[in-house]
Amino acid sequence: MEQIILSGFSDEIAPEFDKQLETIKEFGISHIELRAADGINVSDLTGEKVKEVNAKLAAAGIGVSSIGSPIGKIGIAEEFAPHLDKLKRTLEIQKELDAPYVRMFSFYLPKDRDPGEFREEILDRMGKMVEEAEKWDSVLLHENEKGIYGDNASRCKDLMDAFYGPHFRAVFDFANFVEVGQQTLPAYENLKPYIEYVHVKDALMKEKKVVPAGRGDGHVKEILADLIGGGWKGFLSLEPHLTDFAGLAALEQDAQKRGDALDGKSAWKLALDSLRAILNEI
Repeated sequence: MEQIILSGFSDEIAPEFDKQLETIKEFGISHIELRAADGINVSDLTGEKVKEVNAKLAAAGIGVSSIGSPIGKIGIAEEFAPHLDKLKRTLEIQKELDAPYVRMFSFYLPKDRDPGEFREEILDRMGKMVEEAEKWDSVLLHENEKGIYGDNASRCKDLMDAFYGPHFRAVFDFANFVEVGQQTLPAYENLKPYIEYVHVKDALMKEKKVVPAGRGDGHVKEILADLIGGGWKGFLSLEPHLTDFAGLAALEQDAQKRGDALDGKSAWKLALDSLRAILNEI
């Protein structure tokens, strides 16, 4: 792998997969993090749709950096067996699309309860998912999403202590940490050995609002400078979240309207330009 490869969630450009690919090519990006195509979540793609998506990717010369799956993005009280089946299907899709990773989560918890109460159940479920990934020789990437067990650095580290290895690694998401009040510099120091992949978005801690990289409280430049300066190689995946793109409400609990002055393409370009400016400075 080259040292750094830019990727991103192309469904934030437009629901139509053709439009996503056309814009990504225009922006000079070689990969996408596939979350939805033509309004269908990646984990719900039929065999026929996967073939269609694959053919379009090949024709456009674009690779898939990771499957942006919703695995682990259910409540801890919800039934797990059907979700494990969904993971199996997602791993099958991952292999068909020749993606190196599947992004996943560690389950939403009740807001008024101590996360520690659910640790045993979380570890049991996560262990079963890592076992499944091992069968497929796949790599699960845990994202520090808001409201899940691993939404702060200490609980992310707990998961890494339990499962880090060839089939389980970390995504570092600046904005998600900021939005839960987690300072990103100590989070980075705690999780640095486990970071396989980076989601690039920034946020303001007080306003809890997503902003372009470098304009928030995520210390994006300092962290990327240290990570890349230390020889890290991998994907920097843009997740602009700067406009209320189609499907956001279905993907996030308590989804809020983002600044709707920007359309998907403009928001993506703003996010991309901001990241490229930081990389040029580094």
